[in-house]
Amino acid sequence: MSTTADAPASASPDDETAVETVDRPAAQTGPSGGRGRVGGRPADPGWVRPVYWLLLLATTVTYLCNLGAAGWSNSFYAAAVQAGTQSWKAWLFGALDAPGLITVDKPPAFLWVMGLSGRIFGFSTWSMLVPEALMGVACVALVYALARRWSGPRTALAAAGLLAFMPAAALMFKFNNPDALLVLCLVAAAYVTVRAVDAAGTKAGTWWLIAAGALVGLGFLTKQLQVMLVVPGLALVYLVAAPTRLRRRIGDLLAAGVAIIVSAGWYVALVQLWPASSRPYIGGSTDNSLLELALGYNGLGR
Repeated sequence: MSTTADAPASASPDDETAVETVDRPAAQTGPSGGRGRVGGRPADPGWVRPVYWLLLLATTVTYLCNLGAAGWSNSFYAAAVQAGTQSWKAWLFGALDAPGLITVDKPPAFLWVMGLSGRIFGFSTWSMLVPEALMGVACVALVYALARRWSGPRTALAAAGLLAFMPAAALMFKFNNPDALLVLCLVAAAYVTVRAVDAAGTKAGTWWLIAAGALVGLGFLTKQLQVMLVVPGLALVYLVAAPTRLRRRIGDLLAAGVAIIVSAGWYVALVQLWPASSRPYIGGSTDNSLLELALGYNGLGR
């Protein structure tokens, strides 16, 4: 039986479609050819899916257990979360107070999540920190899914378990600092980059890579230039591993770059164009500018 990996007999060597479908990795299918299910594939040993779900359950319990032990965690960011539950303008800009006099020293994406939770469930330690813990669980699931696409279930479970029970991770996902959302953006960007490599040469592959760019942009709105440290690595993976023409790879990377600019730039433009007299002062900056904050305090200043 022929597969999509076989070039049409009538295709010429210069037919781009034919070339780009040769040797396409069948990463979404198990050895038996069936599509993978969440937590495993049809050909996996029977223990894989139970162990995967047990790992996620143990991670959830670990991250949620004694969640309020640190009180309001970082009280600086907790004040901004509370302000965001009282004023939509404070929520949008990440202001420290409801009247919106000054923002925190980071862009506000991580505060948006906790602020929305506080508006829905009421402001409390739990409504603030549960989203952080659930981001940690999502990271563990994504690490498993990422490793499973190119490795066996044992490797994937080991990688996910290493993240889940790393002391630094367990602490980070029980705190209200920006790092929980930042790590989620980075892990998700790595996962969709792997999906882009597997689907390279197709529209789906391009859109997967654009999604990676959008996630990097969201990471910029979480902790600014720190997220950009992973961009060369993700780009290199796609440039080297994607089984498609070089010009297609370069075009896809350019599209991902545009996605980064759009997904981060809309908020930068909003802050820059909003009259300074009617918005909070950008905390941490020297000239009330989000760009200066990114390049200075959260950039070269680090």
